[in-house]
Amino acid sequence: QVQLVESGGGSVQPGGSLRLSCAASGVSVGTETILWHRQTPGDDRESAREWVAVITGTGSTTYADSVRGRFIISRDIAKNVVYLQMTTLKVEDTAVYYCDIFKGRRIWGQGTQVTVSS
Repeated sequence: QVQLVESGGGSVQPGGSLRLSCAASGVSVGTETILWHRQTPGDDRESAREWVAVITGTGSTTYADSVRGRFIISRDIAKNVVYLQMTTLKVEDTAVYYCDIFKGRRIWGQGTQVTVSS
């Protein structure tokens, strides 16, 4: 059974940093494509989640324009964890962050809240 568990969210001031973790079980992050999405208040639909970053099984990474240069996605294969290092955070980065994987269907973690405010 595939399970993803996010952690590391919190409240920071603009310009601050956070590192999110996505612990996987039932799959290996060393061979799978893992994504980060985020969802802002006001629209609870899964389809409203904004794609943020992706790391493939080969380690290739891609970022949304809104976070490129500020966020870094990486993985620790031994720990089976995918990270999202977020720097120079902006108020508009406030959202619930989800990691996800497609295994016949989209599987989401429970999400972790990131709040950026002064």
